[in-house]
Amino acid sequence: MIEVIEQRRRNLGGGMEVGRVLPFAKRRMVGPFIFFDHMGPLDLAPGVDRSMDIRPHPHIGLATVTYLFSGEIMHRDSLGYEQVVRPQEVNWMTAGRGITHSERFERARTQGDQLHGIQAWVALPTELEEIAPSFSHHSASELPTWSDAGVNGQLIAGSAYGLTAGVETHSPLFYAHLDMAPGATAEIPGGHKERAIYIATGAVEFEGSRYEAGRMLVLDATASSLRALERSAVMVLGGEPVGERFLYWNFVSSSKDRLEQAASDWRAGRMKLPDADDEEFIPLPP
Repeated sequence: MIEVIEQRRRNLGGGMEVGRVLPFAKRRMVGPFIFFDHMGPLDLAPGVDRSMDIRPHPHIGLATVTYLFSGEIMHRDSLGYEQVVRPQEVNWMTAGRGITHSERFERARTQGDQLHGIQAWVALPTELEEIAPSFSHHSASELPTWSDAGVNGQLIAGSAYGLTAGVETHSPLFYAHLDMAPGATAEIPGGHKERAIYIATGAVEFEGSRYEAGRMLVLDATASSLRALERSAVMVLGGEPVGERFLYWNFVSSSKDRLEQAASDWRAGRMKLPDADDEEFIPLPP
């Protein structure tokens, strides 16, 4: 049986609105994927206010995966990395025992931009939740691509379609972007306990029903393919479950006590801010 999750619009402040997909009340995770936000499409006029930016904030117990269809985001973190992410590139940040970062729209302030992309969080396996934080950037040329019968695919992370991405992951998973022409059919990778597709743009036919953009379909073990009814961008994802996880704000852990400790550390100013962006931060929400 297929579960259908519709994005819920969330205002992050300053006019930044996203479509929240995961976590969902009836489906907290898909494999290790515990968070899935659809950003935009959002037209940013030249001179956009800095209140649109995502100010420095903390994470533990997860990896953030930023992937854009259009636009540009400047990432700065407490490890000293300063890296722009552009379309078809990947910023993969492993928080482990703790990291802070900011995401700012600097190009938009000077020339305007259209922001459109996905940010996902991948929960770390229990034995790796407290590993040292790390960051890696992967350009479009470093990510495997393929083209077949109207489908242009790019593997973002993990292994699928006979390919393996160079992004270091910590548990079995796959994550890919399919750009599908009208009428094109795409296979959905198997071999994992949990899988899903997310329709970012367009519309697809799946098992005889039509699904529009903004919907995630959580699949059963038998689902094998989908067909684009119009030009569509589809994300396919899945992997092996890592066990129950608790989520509070930007923190993920298998332990509620650890979440409380992380919140206490942030509230008390014990988590280092990015050196290149340390003049403001997002306070712990009530």
